[in-house]
Amino acid sequence: KIMDTKVKNTETLLSLGQFHISEDCGCILPEPLVTDLPLYYKPWMDIARNVPELISSHSLRLRIHNMPLLETHLLRTHCELRLAHLALSMMTVGYVWQEGERETIKVLPRNLSVPFCEVSQRLGLPPILIYTDAVLANWKKRDPDGNLELLLTLPGGESLRGFFLVTLMVELAAVPGLKSILDVINGIHYNDVAMVTKALDVVSQAIDSMKQAFKLMHDYVDPSIFYGIVRIYLSGWKDNPLMPEGLVYEEVQEKPMEFSGSSAAQSSTLHCFDELLGVQHEGSSGAFLRRMRDYMLPSHKHFIENISSRPSLRSFVLQQADEGLTHTFEQCVARLVDFRNYHINTVTRYITIPASRAKQLRANKQGLPEELDAIRRAPTALEERGTGGSGIMTFLKTVRDKTKDTSISQGSKGNQVLPDPSINTEGCI
Repeated sequence: KIMDTKVKNTETLLSLGQFHISEDCGCILPEPLVTDLPLYYKPWMDIARNVPELISSHSLRLRIHNMPLLETHLLRTHCELRLAHLALSMMTVGYVWQEGERETIKVLPRNLSVPFCEVSQRLGLPPILIYTDAVLANWKKRDPDGNLELLLTLPGGESLRGFFLVTLMVELAAVPGLKSILDVINGIHYNDVAMVTKALDVVSQAIDSMKQAFKLMHDYVDPSIFYGIVRIYLSGWKDNPLMPEGLVYEEVQEKPMEFSGSSAAQSSTLHCFDELLGVQHEGSSGAFLRRMRDYMLPSHKHFIENISSRPSLRSFVLQQADEGLTHTFEQCVARLVDFRNYHINTVTRYITIPASRAKQLRANKQGLPEELDAIRRAPTALEERGTGGSGIMTFLKTVRDKTKDTSISQGSKGNQVLPDPSINTEGCI
């Protein structure tokens, strides 16, 4: 099996390599990247590279119906499998959502469903476009200066490109923090307060850097385009009123299957920080986050589980009662709360406010033609839901509040982190 490494909780020191996590790129698929598949798979890549154009001409479904059914055994490396999964997932969501919420389909044709499920099984991933595809395995260097470009794209133009690449930047910003998790674990093992404090400070700085990278979203992603065009292609067929019965994968299973769409809740990085700090997600939000781990590479999921199985950092901080260590832990929690507040504010800007605007436009038929066109395409059934199928605001606020609860001095004024004042969230938070 590829990428199915399980490491037992032993006394030996951990390494990121045990879990196929890169020292340089974290959970992102590192270089050398595969940017094309063997010639045999040219029919896949020809379609996958032109999904936006084929959707625009309403011809993607026809092209896929005429596509040959290809064998998957010629995909021999992990990188080839990842690119194949990305290409097949882009074609799949394009096929399903070609006509938006009109003319939704119930069956994915065999020449797409069969190879997609075979590739998915080899990787231990679900057969749908997920965060692991769209963000972590969908990049290349555009030039020697290190500027990045997407391998494959969907409708949404520069806003779609910005959405995926800014999210990639958030993951890159987290890398020093991921590496320092090992130092925290080993520091606790050796009862080394200084080591734990130093490592936690790096984690704290990494979380802050993630937020700074996240802020780039507002420079590169237009809210109307994201809400009206991009979002539906990130949606799945579980907990989705547009596809209440799910999707039949022809010649794979007669019964419809349900899978959630791509979601930030599928980021292994955030799950790692939660487990390290001891954030206890419970109820429906906790169940949703645990289910999202099935949408990660198995090796990354095992890293999260390994962190969880280690002695509690929070308990170590309480037992040591060291002022510097306690301060650094509290700062870490506060910055994760701050990051989640910013996420809430961003969702307000990109989903809540456009949804309200869309209702006004449909009622009054007013607004700029460009905005009307983008908003008209927005699926009305998804107005209150995230792409993963969650009730978006309730979910995000619950996750944020559970993070707050992790603070040792919870409720103290010094630990409160307010939403970013640059975003107007009146009536939303």
